Amino acid sequence: MADDVLILIDQQKAKEHPKWGPRNNPDAEGNIARLLAAWRNRGRPIIHVRHDSTYPDSPFRPGQDGNDFSPLTAPQQGEAVIAKRVTSAFIGTDLDARLLAMGKPPLVICGWLLANSVEATVRVGANLGYKIRLPADACWSCDKRDLTGRLWPAEDVHQLTLALLNGDYATVTTTDAILAVF
Repeated sequence: MADDVLILIDQQKAKEHPKWGPRNNPDAEGNIARLLAAWRNRGRPIIHVRHDSTYPDSPFRPGQDGNDFSPLTAPQQGEAVIAKRVTSAFIGTDLDARLLAMGKPPLVICGWLLANSVEATVRVGANLGYKIRLPADACWSCDKRDLTGRLWPAEDVHQLTLALLNGDYATVTTTDAILAVF
């Protein structure tokens, strides 16, 4: 556990934009902050991933407030920040090279949006051979309409995404379980 790298996905102000609709897990940011504090207290490696969208109408586009980190989980001086332009933090970035330089450590990945950037990063990371733990209560989902027009509540999207990732791609766990063995 001591060698795990904490990776925070898209902890930016844009996640609060109303365009995303209803969400679940209102305690997610608090749990992310708890993980971050534990990593900082022990001097363990932390990587903040910032989404720099290339879409003109995206709240994550650079040059606007939504691109800024959320104060609760913002990087401190000396903590690594990686900018991504697509959903996975491994694509078009030096994340894999940084992790390989650290000896390919296990990862704890958390953040927003579970069924988007968190999922994409977990899947690619697992395919690259990383051991990943995913605290279910340190990420969240939003309502999503499927191609038939059915609206899936955020909690259903969350639970299905966790089920799809658990086992083959990550070990789904909780913040408390991670902190208990830290």
